Amino acid sequence: MSFWETITGSDLTREWKAFEARAERLPGDYQAAWQQLKASLLPYAGFSGRNLLPILDAALGLLEESAAEGQSVQEVLGDDIAGFSTALAGEQGARTYRDRWRAQLNENVARKLSRLGG
Repeated sequence: MSFWETITGSDLTREWKAFEARAERLPGDYQAAWQQLKASLLPYAGFSGRNLLPILDAALGLLEESAAEGQSVQEVLGDDIAGFSTALAGEQGARTYRDRWRAQLNENVARKLSRLGG
């Protein structure tokens, strides 16, 4: 990946199009699950979303393998796709914007308290 691709995000666009092309080859119920997975994982995206690429790749790979084996979406992901997404992102150490804001607030409060006590 070149500097220019990193700055413009063209590498992300290329990856995203590749994900969508792979998802279009899935059966209809798997495509719907893919849409729900993406929507559930988006709050875990960083500024550029680059941190989600490995997570999305793994999730799409799981869907592809399961569809090839003839399993149903419910067998693979269960009934709670949002919960599955949260668990998947949590295993990868991804944090939501709310988690990042909470950590920043805690750091700011701790810094101010240390100034008062010192």
